[in-house]
Amino acid sequence: MIAVVQRVDSAGVSVDDHTVGQIEKGLLVFLGVAEGDGEKDADYLSDKIVNLRIFEDSNGKMNLSLLDISGDMLVVSQFTLLADCRKGRRPSFIGAAGPEQADKLYEYFTERARRHVGKVAKGQFRAMMKVGLVNDGPVTMILDSTRG
Repeated sequence: MIAVVQRVDSAGVSVDDHTVGQIEKGLLVFLGVAEGDGEKDADYLSDKIVNLRIFEDSNGKMNLSLLDISGDMLVVSQFTLLADCRKGRRPSFIGAAGPEQADKLYEYFTERARRHVGKVAKGQFRAMMKVGLVNDGPVTMILDSTRG
C-alpha cells in the first residue's frame, strides 16, 4: 500500500462539479492499494500518517502530528500510484489491487483514521475526480507499507 501525503491548508475533491469531500488544515492522502495488501498494511499506514510529525511547532520545526494540531484528513483512492512505467510508454497497473479488494481496504483505512482524527473526508471510489489543494510548505511525502 502506497500513500502520498501532502500537508495542506485546505483541500477538496469533486465529482461531476459536486464536492464530495473537503477539509481545512491537515493532510491530503492519496492512497494506492497493491495486490496482496491487507488490513495490516492499512493499519501500519494509518497509524504512521496520523502520528507523522510534519507540522511546525512554535519554533518552526516539524515536530507536531495531525493529532497534535487537531487537523483534518482527506483520503483519495488513487490506483495510479501503483503504475509500472519501466517498459514502453504506457503504464501497467498489473500490481494494483482489483476494485473489490481496493475499495474494501480504502474504506478500512478511512474508518481506521476516523478513530483518531476528528474530521476525515474522502473521495468517491472509482470515479473521475477533481482534486484541489493548497499545499502548505510545500510538504509532500511518500509512504509505502512494504518499506516500513
